[in-house]
Amino acid sequence: MLILVAAQAIMGAQMPMIFIVGGLAGHVLSPNPCWATLPISMIVLGSMLAANPLSALMSAKGRAFGFWVGAMGGAVGAALAAWGLMRGSFVLFLAGSLLTGLYMSAQGFYRFAAADGASAEFRPKAISYVMAGGLASALVGPQLVKLTSDAMAVTFLGTYAAVVVLNIVGSFLFFALKAPKGAHGTGAVAEGGRSRSELLRDPTIVVAMICAMVSYALMNLVMTSTPLAVVGCGYDKSHAADIVSAHVLAMYIPSFFTGHLINRFGAPKIVGTGLVILACAGAVALSGVELEKFFGALVLLGIGWNFGFIGATTLLTSAYRPEERGRIQGINDFVVFGGVTAASLSSGTLMNCSGTSVIAGWQAVNIAMLPFLVLAGGALIWLVMRPRAGTGAGTGAGGGAA
Repeated sequence: MLILVAAQAIMGAQMPMIFIVGGLAGHVLSPNPCWATLPISMIVLGSMLAANPLSALMSAKGRAFGFWVGAMGGAVGAALAAWGLMRGSFVLFLAGSLLTGLYMSAQGFYRFAAADGASAEFRPKAISYVMAGGLASALVGPQLVKLTSDAMAVTFLGTYAAVVVLNIVGSFLFFALKAPKGAHGTGAVAEGGRSRSELLRDPTIVVAMICAMVSYALMNLVMTSTPLAVVGCGYDKSHAADIVSAHVLAMYIPSFFTGHLINRFGAPKIVGTGLVILACAGAVALSGVELEKFFGALVLLGIGWNFGFIGATTLLTSAYRPEERGRIQGINDFVVFGGVTAASLSSGTLMNCSGTSVIAGWQAVNIAMLPFLVLAGGALIWLVMRPRAGTGAGTGAGGGAA
């Protein structure tokens, strides 16, 4: 778990870096302003496409090998994006972004790796502690953007060079990673358990996937547009970096106690709280474009994501048996990042093509949250209101709510 925390802290810094500069660089390179956030969408698309193959690779070769492959994908992707910046090629920049998605997908499996060898009681805490490693990345990433964005002749080239270094240095951590005995990722492909279609008929699994997808997709929808909105409203790039930094801090600081809250109140209540906080984030964003409103909205967005995503992940891990991990984890992240991809693609269109001003675009982005919050909230209420029935894996942390 400590190795996974360190990996989250070191290599995870690249995600806030890329989310800060990706849309701004895309705005410069793209032939159409509506495509400005397409590089970020390509990252999430790459993550979605890599989820199932990475899960299968980890089943066959082990967690450490899969994480190393992800780190190399991040390094090569950043190098290709840097080449695109040097050449002024939007296509090369998009190709590099797509490869970066391989790292993002691998990072998503850190939480499952932490849960593999944990007891039912410790599992929510293990997931939370690994996610808390992102606290360091929240501090380091935006500061690296400030140091590197104008460090070379081509704007943002230094940022992508720094991402290459982060991936190469961080990849050495995985040589010391040992998967728990008997856990998914030891090199043996697990047999037995329910089929994929049977797993996807489990109400707890389905609702957990919906809530995780909505929590992550809405966070991405708003965060992707934030740097464009901040700069478009007349503020400086450093303000955009500070707001994203505050947002990422809000994403990970609650992780120190989210696991304890899940153990005390159950995963469904924590997920529901996260959805309510996400709705509050949208309300604050719609109330104005003053700098403090951007900060407030993005902080609430981070806290809502933390409760919603960690709670949904815990709910999911309580609903399957060990031999089913390799099947459902890849499907879950495929669905989650599929939703995030759609949100990211929509973000640029809503932001740049839904009105005559930046403010109108920013309002459209936040209004778009509402139907998805209703979907996730309705699914969660339906799950909690169902008569109690055992899942295929027992109850676990919050699983008994079904």
